[in-house]
Amino acid sequence: MYNDTICALATANGMGALGIIRLSGDDAVGIVNKVFEGKNLEKAKSHTVHYGFIKDGDETVDEVMVSVFLAPKTFTTENSVEISFHGSPYIGKKILEVLLKNGARMAKAGEFTMRAFMNGRIDLSQAESIADLIASENEASRKVALNQLKGGITNEISVLRTDLLNFVSLIELELDFAEEDVEFADRTALTQLLHKIEDKLNALIESFQYGNAVKNGVAVAILGKPNAGKSTLLNALLKEERAIVSDIAGTTRDTIEEVIHIKGNAFRLIDTAGLRETTDEIEKIGVVKAKEKSDKADVLIYLIDVASQDISEDVAILKELLREDLETIICFTKIDEHLVTKHSLFEDVKRLTGNQNLKTLNVSAKKNLNLDELKNLLTHFVDNLKTDENVVITNQRHYEALQKSFNAVKAVEEALNAKITTELLAYELRNALEYLGEISGEFTNDEVLGNIFSKFCIGK
Repeated sequence: MYNDTICALATANGMGALGIIRLSGDDAVGIVNKVFEGKNLEKAKSHTVHYGFIKDGDETVDEVMVSVFLAPKTFTTENSVEISFHGSPYIGKKILEVLLKNGARMAKAGEFTMRAFMNGRIDLSQAESIADLIASENEASRKVALNQLKGGITNEISVLRTDLLNFVSLIELELDFAEEDVEFADRTALTQLLHKIEDKLNALIESFQYGNAVKNGVAVAILGKPNAGKSTLLNALLKEERAIVSDIAGTTRDTIEEVIHIKGNAFRLIDTAGLRETTDEIEKIGVVKAKEKSDKADVLIYLIDVASQDISEDVAILKELLREDLETIICFTKIDEHLVTKHSLFEDVKRLTGNQNLKTLNVSAKKNLNLDELKNLLTHFVDNLKTDENVVITNQRHYEALQKSFNAVKAVEEALNAKITTELLAYELRNALEYLGEISGEFTNDEVLGNIFSKFCIGK
């Protein structure tokens, strides 16, 4: 438990109907009671709300509602108070000043959640899921974050860690009886457990691609030669005139990024400069940026004007851009202006690029033709990333800890196969336990904690 009492604005900055200031700490109720004109809050029952006024000496600051929450049944497990005031930023600032004068201090970023973690109310992965839940911008990310808040990741890991801990205890016991040359731990059973842990860790690691797409959105790069219709397609998908459309080649010089939501999933659409050889220095930079965006994209939508008499240049560009982990959709554009033999062009581009897995589609952004089919292809990409796991990894720190855990467990398995000494086996097992414990925060350090909670908002 912390000895001091913290306070902060819990609602967003700016004017609104209401604002909320929260306090947490041993003296939270007493500090507010000093400045509250109404019921004696120190005699109030937990989880009750009281009407009154915040006073600064003889001056009335605001008419408020004060909620009292007594330890340990609070978010931080400490005494907590929430002051609901009229949502003027000035009033909020004034109330905070009054609280500071009477013994509270301003909370640091994420300090309320950090106290909940330090006091054992939640584990570290749950703390991080709170930040993810606040930042969720679509249905998929909300569901994943909520599942993690319920302890999904920790539940998955703790069962494996408990089983492994039992073996560590037996191995440590063998060290105590080293002179008697006895084995308490069944090596065959330990090997079976290691295989089980490896399978689970591998499944969680593989879920990160889907989790990253859910949390950050799928990066979709729209590329093609000048005047292939990239900006027109972006505008049509967004249903607004976001990018300038012109018949003049090279209009788009920089990248334009916008987010759309399709069936609960977020997609970051990236309109890029047309790909061509150019002497214009600014356009050259745009072409370089376009290729960089493609390198980092999850999905590439490559546009080819159906009026093109020769697609050899497009094929050459595609060969440079294609990679195994890149979902690629070839869209033949402007089908409202030209008739196209669908099969021949589709087959030509697959044959010439040497990639039969390319998805191909005729579209017209102007006439809104086949844009729903394009959206379906994007949705299918996300659906194909899903795993059978109930828990999805969305956090880079969790992903790295899982990878280290997997490597450590593999090292234990290799040590067993090499029949190394009990001392070295115990060392490898402790490494595996420590990495597994990093996820829930059982093993961590102040630097890691500081980095995690510094990304939270002040009042959370």
